[in-house]
Amino acid sequence: MRLGLFGGRFDPPHLGHLLAAQSAFEALALDELWFIPAKTPPHKPALASADARVQMLLLATLSNPAFEVSRLELLRDGPSYTFDTVMETKKLRPDATLFFIIGVDAYADVASWHRAHELVRAVDMVAVARPGYTLGNLEPAFRRVQTLETRLCDVSSTEIRSRLNRRESVRYLLPELVETYLDRTSLYRQ
Repeated sequence: MRLGLFGGRFDPPHLGHLLAAQSAFEALALDELWFIPAKTPPHKPALASADARVQMLLLATLSNPAFEVSRLELLRDGPSYTFDTVMETKKLRPDATLFFIIGVDAYADVASWHRAHELVRAVDMVAVARPGYTLGNLEPAFRRVQTLETRLCDVSSTEIRSRLNRRESVRYLLPELVETYLDRTSLYRQ
């Protein structure tokens, strides 16, 4: 069993996330891929509530039976540490080979993560390429990462939130069901 854990804020989830997830699913020959929204991201807080981000992820992944939305981090108190998530998943799925999937922009800061040295030894780390980002000068302990080239989709959650706040269209930047949810809830609009 090969299980991908795709962690992030997903604030909101967009087509770049889905393309990265599908690319990782295929390239790593995964059996399942779990989207794991951070409840309390320690480095950058999320603007939408955890419940809203879960709802958007459920809508975004509805059409892909290999994708699941995990509430692992939402059930824990305190900050959402990747190390804790990986250890908990190992207990839940001892039969699985785990791959932690994250954008290369986030992985560039891995040295600052909670128990980072232990984390990169505990799981196969996969950094998905993003336009304009590189891994730069990682210290040797963190170079044990597989980089995954994928079809680049130059879209970001920050851009989508800004466009929504300015009342501009986000059509074709995120799944249609997520766009409808955002229209209905007025999330990210000041």
